[in-house]
Order: sequence, then C-alpha cells, then structure tokens
Amino acid sequence: MSDTEYSPEPEPVAEPEPAPAPVKKQRERKPMTDAQKKQLKKHMDGHKEAGMSVKEMKSHRMKMMSRMRRGMSVAKAHKDIQGN
Repeated sequence: MSDTEYSPEPEPVAEPEPAPAPVKKQRERKPMTDAQKKQLKKHMDGHKEAGMSVKEMKSHRMKMMSRMRRGMSVAKAHKDIQGN
C-alpha cells in the first residue's frame, strides 16, 4: 500500500452488555401485635422466675421475637429454639 491510499480503521468490537446487578430483596418488617407482646412478656417472666441470666434472657427474647414476627406462636417459637 502506498501512503496516498486510504486505509479504513478497523471496526470496533462490540462489547457484551454487562449483566444487570442483582436486585436485593427488601424484607418486610412486620411489627409485633399487642397480643404477641403480652404473650412474649408472660413467657419471659416464666424464664426470669426459673433463674435465667440476664444475658440468656436477652438472647432468648431476641430469638423469640424474630420467630414470632414470622408468624410462629410462642410455643412453636420456643420449641424451634430449644430444638436447635
């Protein structure tokens, strides 16, 4: 080829589109009903009388609350925790 000839530029290679970022699913936050709160309080009072330590009480209460928000009853939630 001579200097006077036109040499076309190579066509750019098409880059594949990046995959869309996964959409993070938001959890629905359901507050506990007043009835659930009363049931949990009664349940925890029983553990307090039985001599459970403050640290154990807090841990147990948090576990119970998370399960009760998902719709478990006090008895089912307690059984689930004790089974683990």
